[in-house]
Amino acid sequence: MARSTVTEHSEATTPFARGRLLVVALLGWNDAGDAASSAVRALQEAIGADRLIEDIDDESFFDYSIHRPVMRAGTEGVRKIQWPSVSFSGTPLPEDDKADPAVESTELAADAGLSVSSDNGENVFVLIGPEPTLRWRSFTKHVVDLCEREGITRVVLVGALLADVPHTRPITIFMSSDDAVVREELDIDRSEYEGPTGVLSAIGEEARSRGMLVLSLWASVPHYAHHSPSPKATLALVDRLTEIVDVSIPHGDLVTESAEWESEVTEATAQDDEIAQYVGYLERTRDMVEAPEASGEAIAQEFERFLEQAADKKPQPGPAAFPTDLSGTPQRPMGVERRTTAGDDGAESDTESRPDEDPERGDGGADDQDADGGQQGPA
Repeated sequence: MARSTVTEHSEATTPFARGRLLVVALLGWNDAGDAASSAVRALQEAIGADRLIEDIDDESFFDYSIHRPVMRAGTEGVRKIQWPSVSFSGTPLPEDDKADPAVESTELAADAGLSVSSDNGENVFVLIGPEPTLRWRSFTKHVVDLCEREGITRVVLVGALLADVPHTRPITIFMSSDDAVVREELDIDRSEYEGPTGVLSAIGEEARSRGMLVLSLWASVPHYAHHSPSPKATLALVDRLTEIVDVSIPHGDLVTESAEWESEVTEATAQDDEIAQYVGYLERTRDMVEAPEASGEAIAQEFERFLEQAADKKPQPGPAAFPTDLSGTPQRPMGVERRTTAGDDGAESDTESRPDEDPERGDGGADDQDADGGQQGPA
């Protein structure tokens, strides 16, 4: 298939949105609360990106004992196996004689102060599916080959991580880039994370090596409420994608679902004194950090006060003793990595580290012959 002509979207609200963009979300431990995948699917539906460019289902990329194939009912009652795959999609190709629509500015999400145009969907492509478990280098090269074939010049990596944040406050979206031009354009910083990583980072590195601009968006999902989907985090990512990609993404039921989710989590946490106390600490810390008069000393004092209160009752929160989440599973604060002899990567270690940002531990993946099994940080 011949590559279609690249459209320079000169009316975009941000320079980053000019040219063609690939928006990526991979299910798994890059996708806490299903927030990233849900947000990118909302984008895909909004722009009608249902033209399948390639279904990447090469068996060399997947361990079927982890990503199980699914039996589906086919036509005329004949069942068929649906194999794990990552789809690379775009909007339908425009007709040659079809006039370009007029650019119209649309105010969206007034509380977020967003303003977007309505005609950039044809420049947006979507990559979504389960994170591959094998041969990451080959996979990322294949993805970026497709980007070059389609004339894509910008890549947006979307993820969600578990973090020690309160569910009652706005979801934080961390934006970062290793490209100086993107950082200056969007007034963002470079990520300082060092440690185990995943396929999103590999795609970003390969894309940058070929001259593409790369931006990372990560939503923080409360770790004590991560078992159910997090519509509040999805909504936050949708608003940010709306601004970055410059397309209108309808909220649908997300606003109502977010309010219901927050109410349900509040009710559940109130039934456990330890979790309620911890949520209160997170709220005070968040408010203090965002206050104009915030200082490192004040935040440290608040943390010490919380630990003293917790010590009067039970072992204080930490990697070894932490309040259970809503399912009763012992949890630890996000950002504290504890490696033990039962670690995902099989390596014996009893050390602890505290990276700046660190998403949910998961099954991990392997790059060709190397397994990555650890925790991934935002790209």
